[in-house]
Amino acid sequence: MIIHKSLLPEVEIPNVSITEFILREADRVPDREALIDGPTGRTYTYGQLKAMIYSFAGGLTAKGLRKGDTIALMAPNIPEFAIVFHGAAVAGIAVSTINPTYTAEEVKFQINDSQSQLLVTIGMFLETSQLAIEGTGVSEIVIIGDAQEGTTPFTALFGEPIAQVEIDPHEQVVVLPYSSGTTGLPKGVMLTHHNLVSNLRQVEEALEVEDGEIVLAVLPFFHIYGMQVLMNEFLSRGSTIVTVPRFDLEQTLSIIQERKITRFFVVPPIVLALAKHPMIDQYDLSSLKQVFSGAAPLGAELEEEAAARINCSVVQGFGMTELSPVSHISLEGRSKPGTVGLTAPNTEIRIVDPETGEDQDFDGIGELWIRGPQVMKGYLNNPSATEITIDPEGWLKTGDIGFIDSEGFVSIVDRLKELIKYKGF
Repeated sequence: MIIHKSLLPEVEIPNVSITEFILREADRVPDREALIDGPTGRTYTYGQLKAMIYSFAGGLTAKGLRKGDTIALMAPNIPEFAIVFHGAAVAGIAVSTINPTYTAEEVKFQINDSQSQLLVTIGMFLETSQLAIEGTGVSEIVIIGDAQEGTTPFTALFGEPIAQVEIDPHEQVVVLPYSSGTTGLPKGVMLTHHNLVSNLRQVEEALEVEDGEIVLAVLPFFHIYGMQVLMNEFLSRGSTIVTVPRFDLEQTLSIIQERKITRFFVVPPIVLALAKHPMIDQYDLSSLKQVFSGAAPLGAELEEEAAARINCSVVQGFGMTELSPVSHISLEGRSKPGTVGLTAPNTEIRIVDPETGEDQDFDGIGELWIRGPQVMKGYLNNPSATEITIDPEGWLKTGDIGFIDSEGFVSIVDRLKELIKYKGF
């Protein structure tokens, strides 16, 4: 067996709840803006955010929800997303985050599979929500914003604040994002408090966040990338997060210019726009210190072209929902274009030839296997899929084909299931 260990120093992972971890700076900067709604300017300071999280937790318990229960959250990027997410976490309740573009049938599947007892959403998705909850365990829809007849206003769920419900961070599931994994229908990915806290610590040194940074959140919070690398990581650093419910290039560029955004987390099509779109030249993007791309491979040429055009570091990383999500990250001043960076701290990888099962050394191509504290607890209600994905020694098989070079940089070149489907091509 050839195990490639991380070249980055090990980090200490505290045994705390995710909410205790993300609020660690709140008392130091209570008046700083924590979350700003980009289009409207609606703002919550760190002091307000902390108070509302614990009050929302109290409201959920007053409704009879208990540790181990699940609620569903279907919303775009708005500041209240963090209040629902962490209010539930304080109460020991898991949140099943739902893609707002889903059909009613898709929403119903996720509600049923996660056994959610309450659905929190916005007015725009009420019709879909009403169709989706028929025949499920959800009898109440909570609306963030103007509630309509037959729904509960978000504000009605705030109650007497409670302290963090006693949990085992290693065992207590805090979020259930859904992923198809390497194969099949979407499955609930069981991520614990420890999984999330571990991954925030693993990326902390690599990101080198300075006090008072302002980040733009266009990547959806319902997806693990936006949820963890954007919402949770930057709240844990006392940064200001500007949310936008959907990506619009002109609006995004305007917010970067006006709010002096320092970090911009994106996917490759947005990097393409930064490199090629004529509109870019109309805005002052000089406040940006880093553009970080993920969710799909980014070619070296495009990465370098975008960096040159906006005069800013453009790097990429690798992760998946089942990894909370980061396993590889590019460091400031220590990146290699076209690669997904170095293996995160406290993480080991193997490159396994899918044909022979043999481990590969440097530059040998195979499936990327990962072991570390960020590896999910398993798939909800699906032990067979869990068994296929995580072996008895804790190695998670990503389904991605890649290689590691002698400097420790990892490149992703294909998907395993595509290789099988197309007979090697």
